[in-house]
Amino acid sequence: MRIVQIIDSLEAGGAERMAVSYANSLAKKITFSGLIATRREGKLLSQINENVSYLFLRKTKRIDFRAIFKLRKYIVKNEVNIAHVHSSSFFTAVLVKLTLPKLKIIWHDHYGSRPKESRKQNRILVLSSFFFSSIFVVNLQLKKWSEDNLQCKKVFFIPNFAFVKNEYEKITYLKGEQGKRIVFLANLKDPKNHIVILKAFRDLKLNETDWSLHLIGRDYNDIYSQLLKDFIKSNSLEKHIHLYGDRNDIKHILSQCSIGVLASTDEGFPVTLLEYALEGLAVMSTNVGYCSEIIQDNNTGLLFNPLNQSGIMNQLYTIVESESFRNKLGNHFKDTVIKNYSEEKVIEKLIRSYKKIT
Repeated sequence: MRIVQIIDSLEAGGAERMAVSYANSLAKKITFSGLIATRREGKLLSQINENVSYLFLRKTKRIDFRAIFKLRKYIVKNEVNIAHVHSSSFFTAVLVKLTLPKLKIIWHDHYGSRPKESRKQNRILVLSSFFFSSIFVVNLQLKKWSEDNLQCKKVFFIPNFAFVKNEYEKITYLKGEQGKRIVFLANLKDPKNHIVILKAFRDLKLNETDWSLHLIGRDYNDIYSQLLKDFIKSNSLEKHIHLYGDRNDIKHILSQCSIGVLASTDEGFPVTLLEYALEGLAVMSTNVGYCSEIIQDNNTGLLFNPLNQSGIMNQLYTIVESESFRNKLGNHFKDTVIKNYSEEKVIEKLIRSYKKIT
């Protein structure tokens, strides 16, 4: 098999991280593994393995003929037979397929909010789906939505996977007291719902017991992030809640923390939870998307309704109160993730799914 992953950017989002991970992992398993960024590069560029063929299209508009023909040339030259396109990058691949009918397109949906949307809101996707050979999804709600709304009926659930890094960068050193650091790994944007965790931190007065909260993720310097900054300042929490922006040394950052949180109002299959697990963090997570399948409440983590502020406070209080409970959660969650969402298991399933359309 000769397969290329296509993604709009290499910024540090969940879909972007998985596109890079698939390309890197497949390079060890198949004849040719490539990765194409259509619109923007980013911090994930440095994580692409040397044995992965990489191309940046520099696409500047929806129908960019220069980018389309550059992609077509790359596919022909490298004899690519499957384009595995992630999230919103499907349209570029469809335009190329119009000139290369034998090219098979697999569209991979990572967008947790899609089940709330209509066919009308996804008109271009619905039309493009005539040209898909298969659809991959990251949770069962997305599977049902695709089966009900799109023209391609070969829909497969493919979980995200965790991979263990033995060597990693050590650049970011967190503020705060060791053993009392809470990390929130998510770009500062909707629907990540950071504010509910900030409010719970304030209302429980965790700063008075030397706990600290660390927000890791891209800051778009917009109304969303300004709201968080204003909240921190108005509550005099600058010494206990810290924003670091987009970082590459995630494993090193997580190794300095005790608790990992995720509070999204919509999710697909968050890679963040798997990253928390591999570092043995006690996890407190929203119950949306596939989160409640990954986490068994009170055994491998604590779940909450992201719209229930009192429930969030109760769970946060429970997890900060007992170190032994945190250790139990972290150890159980790590074992569960390694058992069910390892790189080897997921890549085997991925390759089996590829073979069903070739």
